Amino acid sequence: MTEQMTKPAPMTVAPQVKAVPDTVTAAFDEFMEAFEAFRETNDQRLADIERKMGADVVTRDKLDRIDRALDDNRRIMDDLALKKARPALGKKAALSQDAEEHKAAFEAYIRRGEEGALRDLEAKAFAGSTGAGTDGGFLLPNETDGEIGRRMTAISPIRALATVRQVSAAVLKKPFAAGGLATGWVSETAARPETATPKLSELTFPTMELYAMPAATQGLLDDAAVDIEAWIASEVDIAFAEQEAAAFIAGDGVNKPKGFLSYAAVANDGWNWGNIGYVATGVSAGFASAGPMDVLLDAVYALKAGHRQNGTFLMNRKTQGALRRFKDTSGAYLWHPPAAAGQPASLMGFPVTEAEDMPNVAANSFAIAFGDFRAGYLVVDRTGVRILRDPYSAKPYVLFYTTKRVGGGVQNFEAIKLVKFGVN
Repeated sequence: MTEQMTKPAPMTVAPQVKAVPDTVTAAFDEFMEAFEAFRETNDQRLADIERKMGADVVTRDKLDRIDRALDDNRRIMDDLALKKARPALGKKAALSQDAEEHKAAFEAYIRRGEEGALRDLEAKAFAGSTGAGTDGGFLLPNETDGEIGRRMTAISPIRALATVRQVSAAVLKKPFAAGGLATGWVSETAARPETATPKLSELTFPTMELYAMPAATQGLLDDAAVDIEAWIASEVDIAFAEQEAAAFIAGDGVNKPKGFLSYAAVANDGWNWGNIGYVATGVSAGFASAGPMDVLLDAVYALKAGHRQNGTFLMNRKTQGALRRFKDTSGAYLWHPPAAAGQPASLMGFPVTEAEDMPNVAANSFAIAFGDFRAGYLVVDRTGVRILRDPYSAKPYVLFYTTKRVGGGVQNFEAIKLVKFGVN
């Protein structure tokens, strides 16, 4: 008698990142394919919980693998979108005569250390200015300076969301009335009643020095085919953006910008100017078991309507991965993938910006922020990126000490709210 054996049903394998896609469209297609698998598997997990009072181990492991595949696909898609947003420096309109002279003098300085022409140009440009030359080094050409700024905006999440001001002084001082401006309605010919004298305070935003020091071989500098300005921009933009992105979120204000997480945080019911309001999940290091998404609604509606319509969720990739699993009472997912390549995901109808410097979900952490960051946070750039050539410190390499002065801080404490993963 032959014993018959039944074959087990084939198991669906979690999607993997097959190969690094070469276009944003291909990466987006793979991301959407992984998201469909994620949604199907998460539905199965939730059904298992309802039927068995617990999720199947195989289903849970599969969901974790799909989660990682989603994050990998999103990271690849973001990298490709970033490269696409970084145009080559050579593709520019014709420069003015002064700009051409500066470009030629700057190239001679970078490649061969000839600083005479560049020094003369800067002496003419700063004639009569008491602040000329105090920072050391030489200013990058305006085109390269502007390109570094554009690239940093594409990389730094807070810079892309916040208000950015260019200043020529070391400190920006901004007066404000905590009680708001006095307003009223009058007819065209009626006398204007005298308003109470406003009580003004002052916010100060000092600029701090941010530096990077790329190195080059003399062979690279001698190669006429190398676009030296493009090389400098590509070397420093990511270094600058990563440093300032961390400072805009959690910087302590000492020799760096003050991040919005460094301000005093108070429960939103007791909020007052100068503090950042928060709503608590009610559970340490997690969401409430009943109505876990209620805390996000509370954060959204903690903002005034004028700020709420411009609101954006800010969190890191790991926190966003946890939120992907939540549904509303009708069974619809609260997190939605990007509508197209290069677009942000959305949560409860509001865009989600990823910032890897936001903290992970932990006891009493502020892992999620929601706000109108353009109104709430101010980035201050002092005009000009300077560079100093150093052929001596690391022979045979040539170092380029590149500095930029940046400041930042909260300018409107009403416009940003936090979610605290704590009891109260």
